[in-house]
Amino acid sequence: MKTNFSRLMRSAGVVGLVAASPAFAQDQAAPQSAATASTPQPSTDGEIIVTANKRSENINKVGLSITAVSGEALENRKVTSLEDIASVVPGLAFASSTANTPIFTLRGVGFNESSLGVYPAVSVYLDQTPLPFPVMASHTAFDLERVEVLKGPQGTLFGQNSTGGAINYIAAKPTSSFEAGGDISYGRFNQVDGNVFISGPITQNLRFRVAGTALHADDWQQSYTRNDKLGEQEYYAGRFLLDWTPADTVRFALNINGWRDKSDPQAQQLVLKFGQIPAFAKPELLSYPFAPNNARAADWSTGTLRPRADRKFFQAALRSDIDLSDNLTLTSLTSYDDYKQDQVTDGDGMNLIVFDLERNDGYIHSFNQELRLANDQSGTFRWILGANYEKSTTFENQVLRYIDSTNFNPNNLFINASGVTNKQKIENYAFFGNAEFKLTEELTLKGAARYTKSRNNANICGYAAGDGNVADLFNLLGSLLGSVPFTPIGNTDCYSLNENNVPGQPYVRTLEEDNVSWRVGLDYQVTPQTLVYANASRGYKAGSYPSLAAATYTALSPVTQESVTAYEAGVKTQLFDRMVSLNFAAFYYDYRDKQIRGKTPDPIFGILDVLVNVPKSRIQGAEADVTFRPVEGLTIAAAGTYLDSKVKRYTGVNVIGVNNDFNGDPLPFTPKWSGSLNVDYKVEMPDGGAPFFGFTIASRSASDATLGGRRITFPASPATILKPGVDYIYKINGYTTVDGRVGYVARDERWRVSLWAKNIFNAYYWTNVIPANDSSARFAGRPATYGVTVGFNFK
Repeated sequence: MKTNFSRLMRSAGVVGLVAASPAFAQDQAAPQSAATASTPQPSTDGEIIVTANKRSENINKVGLSITAVSGEALENRKVTSLEDIASVVPGLAFASSTANTPIFTLRGVGFNESSLGVYPAVSVYLDQTPLPFPVMASHTAFDLERVEVLKGPQGTLFGQNSTGGAINYIAAKPTSSFEAGGDISYGRFNQVDGNVFISGPITQNLRFRVAGTALHADDWQQSYTRNDKLGEQEYYAGRFLLDWTPADTVRFALNINGWRDKSDPQAQQLVLKFGQIPAFAKPELLSYPFAPNNARAADWSTGTLRPRADRKFFQAALRSDIDLSDNLTLTSLTSYDDYKQDQVTDGDGMNLIVFDLERNDGYIHSFNQELRLANDQSGTFRWILGANYEKSTTFENQVLRYIDSTNFNPNNLFINASGVTNKQKIENYAFFGNAEFKLTEELTLKGAARYTKSRNNANICGYAAGDGNVADLFNLLGSLLGSVPFTPIGNTDCYSLNENNVPGQPYVRTLEEDNVSWRVGLDYQVTPQTLVYANASRGYKAGSYPSLAAATYTALSPVTQESVTAYEAGVKTQLFDRMVSLNFAAFYYDYRDKQIRGKTPDPIFGILDVLVNVPKSRIQGAEADVTFRPVEGLTIAAAGTYLDSKVKRYTGVNVIGVNNDFNGDPLPFTPKWSGSLNVDYKVEMPDGGAPFFGFTIASRSASDATLGGRRITFPASPATILKPGVDYIYKINGYTTVDGRVGYVARDERWRVSLWAKNIFNAYYWTNVIPANDSSARFAGRPATYGVTVGFNFK
């Protein structure tokens, strides 16, 4: 265990800049920043303002399904991670992966792929600036004004095509008067975390904001086979904002942010032993005990294969707004992202070397530029025209060790490792337009379209990782199967057999795609408090190449672009003098060429991951949310989502290498039901202070972690052993968690103290089940955590 006092103090050190609590959201308006109206402050009457259409609008006037959570609510509920964000948004699912890359699924639309260089189905933004690859958003949820989750295809207005939706983090902005604050917390597992910000003017036209967060916690996972622990958390993140208004018609907003995370990758819980080649299944594999149903119990390899990580991210973004006239604005968004990782992860849930990534390194460099011209002031006709350009380079280097698997056998010349490098150079450009036309005062016609052209140059090399046996094996295969002469490969050369069945060359290919995403819709303002809307839209997600050490080129083929055509109708209304807010939507998604991480029976390495397209599937469902404010200080909010997903056409290989017809199966990570209940009560005292309490209940029903998981039948074999009491291995059981908080806020929020707890009743649940070569294992959700937070504000 790496914990020591100096590390504890280093993680908390950022908090020492100010004696400490985050700025709590106010109902009154804050001063406008140079980021312009499309990064607004809360309105004066407490209405929720969002920027789904890249301008400031009351959420109840926007004909889209949107979940918006304020910065105050995020702070009160201790929402700090990607998994936390999913817990407060019904219909949004989070899953961990073996490569430590997060997987988001929204309304059943997602991509269960863990490679670095793949675009997500749910895109993520910080103040409209893209975080184009999923891992980049790991530590963005601090010092926020709010987070917006837009549901359904969002490719027409945002710079990255997406089929599932978009998550937009809105950072708290520089203020026109001096403010500072922060908080510090102590909780279970010796967790020390804190936040700090300083904000104010430098000159009359120049304002700044500096914010930071840091966390350190001891190991939370325990080995159930030996005296060992894992799961230490250690990260810090910072953000610097500079808003400059040199003239009334010119505004600049600079955002420099980044983070570093040295937290241990999570270990898994063994639930299946499946020796692919029964004759070579080792006794230590067959006798390995299954993990108990305890969130903290897990197992992992030791020594040089002990899980560890060092991940770094940096982003610089500049937004420029120039008012060309009273109602015409030119906007430029320029950003550069740099990400690097150095990791070791365990993929089998055992202290055996069955599926261990001894090396999982990589980097991402990404440049994005958007230009748009907008006439979006109130009026009969509002429009936006724009263009995007993206240039990204992604690189991944993996070494997989499997000396205890059934692949380590005489038939394979006792090879025990394989490596792969995957370098992709990606270039995208797009042109888009959005228009709204008021047919009458109550009826608005909406239309949008985007043309996108993408090009992905891939260079993939499955290499021998220094193991001479791998080179010997593929030289032998090339001499037996090859149709042309070849130069024998060395210990670290590319070994995958090409079209001529000879080794020695990397897999070099180019994937070129284009598409037109679109949206049409009608908004009908029935009354000033009631909006009825209907939309039809289509979104695309670009294809990509797998990071896979495969025996042949065939398994390295890219997955091609997918599309979702969505039909949605809904109503938003406020009743009883806005005491009750009610939203409802029903939707149908026609899903074509869905991208999934599937399986292929490799002739040398057994069952390997591969990227495949599901030709046709569909998702239908409904969601509703209601907010009730019966008395001053009391807010009761409930939300729920119903999903019914189904594959309509697909035949392929399941996770144990058997060819299946998947028609009728549900899509992965699509629980039938998910919902939440949140209650907050705050009582203002005569002295201006206010005690408060609140609780959140989040629940979801069962879902599948892999396509066709519930219908898999394992062959009768002494090398196939399922965990007792499990009805099917790749099922994610339904679960319910309860969070709570209680505390006191002083007058003018000068100081604050709160006691909080997450997963109070220590519910045992898991978010993913990973099929590896000779085993399958779960990622468990976090156990109960609790602590105390103290904070201060200065104005």
